[in-house]
Amino acid sequence: MSTVLDEQYYKQLEQLQQFDFALVELTLYLDTHPNDMQALQQFNQLAEQRGKCAVAFERQYGPLLQFGHSYSQYPWQWAKSPWPWQV
Repeated sequence: MSTVLDEQYYKQLEQLQQFDFALVELTLYLDTHPNDMQALQQFNQLAEQRGKCAVAFERQYGPLLQFGHSYSQYPWQWAKSPWPWQV
């Protein structure tokens, strides 16, 4: 079974990728600068925004992560493709 993807799908997926990139960079920075309060606040804000973005994406398009990290609606959504890492 295949899902027709719209422009919003790609925009939201790109936004998630941007959050993930920024969070990885901040993680690396904070590993060497653990007392930088401003960076830590930015990390936490981005993590919260990323979480909201992921929830909105999953409600509309299905789960992003497997193994219990994302909920699935009925019927089981992992049977639908393409999966986020395939686009």
